Amino acid sequence: MSFDKEELEKIKEEIWEQEYKKLPKREANFTTISGMDVPPLATPAEVNSFDCISDLGFPGSYPFTRGIYSTMYQGKLWTMRQFAGFGTPEDTNRRFKFLLEQGQTGLSTAFDMPTLMGYDCDHPRAMGEVGKEGVAVSSLADMEMLFDGIRLDEVTTSMTINCTASIILAMYLVVAEKQGVSWDRLDGTIQADMLKEFIAQREWICPPGPSVKLVVDLIEFCSKLVPKWHPVSISGYHIREAGSTAVQELAFTLADGIGYVEECIERSLHVDDFAPQLSFFFNVHNDFLEEVAKFRAARRMWAKIMRERFGAKNPKSWLLRTHAQTAGCSLTAQQPLNNIVRVAIQALAAVLGGTQSLHTNSMDETLALPTEEAVTVSLRTQQIIAEESGVANSIDPLGGSYVIEVLTNRIEKEAFDYIKRIDDLGGIIKAINIGFPQKEIADAAYRYQLELDRGERVIVGVNKYIADEEIPIQTLKIDEKVDAGQDS
Repeated sequence: MSFDKEELEKIKEEIWEQEYKKLPKREANFTTISGMDVPPLATPAEVNSFDCISDLGFPGSYPFTRGIYSTMYQGKLWTMRQFAGFGTPEDTNRRFKFLLEQGQTGLSTAFDMPTLMGYDCDHPRAMGEVGKEGVAVSSLADMEMLFDGIRLDEVTTSMTINCTASIILAMYLVVAEKQGVSWDRLDGTIQADMLKEFIAQREWICPPGPSVKLVVDLIEFCSKLVPKWHPVSISGYHIREAGSTAVQELAFTLADGIGYVEECIERSLHVDDFAPQLSFFFNVHNDFLEEVAKFRAARRMWAKIMRERFGAKNPKSWLLRTHAQTAGCSLTAQQPLNNIVRVAIQALAAVLGGTQSLHTNSMDETLALPTEEAVTVSLRTQQIIAEESGVANSIDPLGGSYVIEVLTNRIEKEAFDYIKRIDDLGGIIKAINIGFPQKEIADAAYRYQLELDRGERVIVGVNKYIADEEIPIQTLKIDEKVDAGQDS
């Protein structure tokens, strides 16, 4: 950027700052939701070390700040996935087909707790949990019913499951074979991110070392036999849901990614043989500008990590491909219709941030699994953004915005500082074993809760603009007979 910094600062001070300082300001916290300072007015001076070519670049070119594809949404819209899974495989199969009829472009599968933890429906520990938070799958027959009438080479499928991911993927591959679909035509993702389980979500069945070995097994298997499949979705979503800041979400997610790459290389896998199949999954919270900047910083950081740290030569290895989901932790049981607005803002941030895939939460998800009406509104939110808002007409329309570039640079720097601290501790597995990321997240969550309790941050309908009387909405009820039906 060519400008005289001193002259610009002088003009800014004489023309704007003098008046700005005199005027009263409303009582509000003028920082991001993560506590990051935002310049009240950004100018080129705030990004004076910024290089338009090396830092910003062009979409589809290193360091991919502006997007991983040259055409981005002009070439293809992001994949629209609505998380679906409840009751029996038949129940979820009907919901899949309903969503596809409504224009959804990819499947996203939620499994119930027994399935996630490796218990059959008739196990005593599964009692009362079958089909309650996702679909119940205990057998290959269940998996066949789940995808009955859906050609697996005509959809991309995301499956949110971790410690038992290898078993579910094996079932999925057999269903494909029975449909006559070869493995090399399957496209989709299985989450299988065990490191984030130890950091945030806390669903595991063996210690970190063996858990990571199973993830590397999946990566190696898919790199050789299922070439279009993403064998791990390195997930910051649950880290953010646990209370992290945006910087912590980004830093710990990329640190997990570094950990998996290091373990794969330790196994003598070549980085360019598996890196193009790695994928990511990020949360999208309420702070619009911070979230846009987070996605842009994530792409630039991962490109640098893969090229400079691991020496990847294939440009596809440098790409951070990501799914995004609006923040479940931001939704409120109070005044649930307000959640429609929150989700729309978050979805727009994900799109302007350049996501490849998006799930928008439904307004009723703090109360129950979503009804058809609620999930349709959620899907329509994505479609309105895609077809009516105009934001998909330009590639990275916020690129070059002074405040966006300031936040992008700051998030990148602070996230790399975290990664260095993790490296100094001996890597992410050792950091997890001593509880470093867990403590950082817990401290951040505590600070945020204190801000809410003191009224320093506002949640509409919860600590401000509270309604005297709540208007009830319909919620989905799971039949208690699901347990008995699946047992048989």
